[in-house]
Amino acid sequence: MKKGNPWALLPLAVFLVLYLVTSIIIGDFYKMPVTVAFLAASIVAIGMNRKESIHDKVEVFCKGAGNSNIILMCVIFVLAGGFAQVAREMGAVDSTVNLGLSILPGNILIAGVFVIGCFISLSIGTSVGTIVALAPMAVGIAEKTGIPIGLALGAVVSGAMFGDNLSMISDTTIAASRTQGCEMRDKFKMNFIIVVPAAIITAIIFISMNVGDTSVLSGSYDYNIIKVCTYLAVLIAALIGINVMVVLVGGTLFAGVVGIFTGAFDVWGFVQAIGNGIIGMSEIVIISLLIGGMVEVIKYNGGIDFLLDFITKRIHSKKGAEIGIGILVGVVDMCTANNTIAIVMAGPIAKDIADQYEVDPRRSASILDTFSCFCQGVIPYGAQLLVAASVAGVSSFAIMKYLYYPYLMGICALLAIVFGIPRLKKSNAKNLSYQR
Repeated sequence: MKKGNPWALLPLAVFLVLYLVTSIIIGDFYKMPVTVAFLAASIVAIGMNRKESIHDKVEVFCKGAGNSNIILMCVIFVLAGGFAQVAREMGAVDSTVNLGLSILPGNILIAGVFVIGCFISLSIGTSVGTIVALAPMAVGIAEKTGIPIGLALGAVVSGAMFGDNLSMISDTTIAASRTQGCEMRDKFKMNFIIVVPAAIITAIIFISMNVGDTSVLSGSYDYNIIKVCTYLAVLIAALIGINVMVVLVGGTLFAGVVGIFTGAFDVWGFVQAIGNGIIGMSEIVIISLLIGGMVEVIKYNGGIDFLLDFITKRIHSKKGAEIGIGILVGVVDMCTANNTIAIVMAGPIAKDIADQYEVDPRRSASILDTFSCFCQGVIPYGAQLLVAASVAGVSSFAIMKYLYYPYLMGICALLAIVFGIPRLKKSNAKNLSYQR
């Protein structure tokens, strides 16, 4: 393996200084737009390697940004954004939340909030969206029952991270599957076996916690079962193996019909909702293009070879490779505070490591997603904890001690690597047809 050129990694250092270091110094991780930090790093990448002309380096950058995996990922992001916004505006999120709250027994209230969070995040594919929807209700429950607010929000964040890791339309699932070259449903099955024990144990912990006055909450929770079925239809269609683009387009149309039928919006409101959803995904699409181009230039200049050489010298087995992939994406996530960005950045390197040590693509995709979600779910400056904390006006650290699921998810992922769970038949892995 080539030793590569460590100086080729300078663009990554520029990004870390502009985004991470600056954010720590000023105490605000949203002051510096991540798109600006990546743009500056991309400019630095193109400006390096004086042996090549600017024209040639721009060509390399465009080749990376236009990689088929990057473009397909961006298209899926766009479709997912349209569906999520239409479903939100026609009331599917509110109906799903209210359905859960209307049937929750008082003695498993917090566990119920966790389960609702799991279902919503699994359905809509966004942890932040789930937290925004559920956190106000969780705070209300805490205030009415005397349950610690940190505990109620911990249940919400835990449930949100469950779906962020597993959902078929989650950014992380899309990014992990595409960068590793496996089908999303195969990655889902792998992840499901690994994290379900963590979810079950988390639910048991929440059930066993006898805090506050958990009598049944009074109040009326209106819901429309047809709106809830919008999410169920998308989830079931994705699980049975229908192409994700067909699922998202069909789900958007179904949500639109339901929204028009129930009077949530008219035809033009439906169209505008799609447009707003697409615009809402613009940042992650731009970031994906910039990262794709920047990583390609870094690779061209020898930076990826250097990283692979550095990491693989410390890897001596397949399990070591899997742990290395987990550490790699975890470190990048802690630096960027965004698990999707972390997967997109670490994905190409993880793929090379997986290929060298014959790690199944389904397994490497699962490791990428699980370790990134574990880190994202527990860092106090991540969007998930910041959003949850802002709703209740508390510190992120008040929630961290109740994040049972993210902690257990990390433990289960590590144990899965150590004990080789789940076991895959080599013949099946070889016969699978993965798109690259």
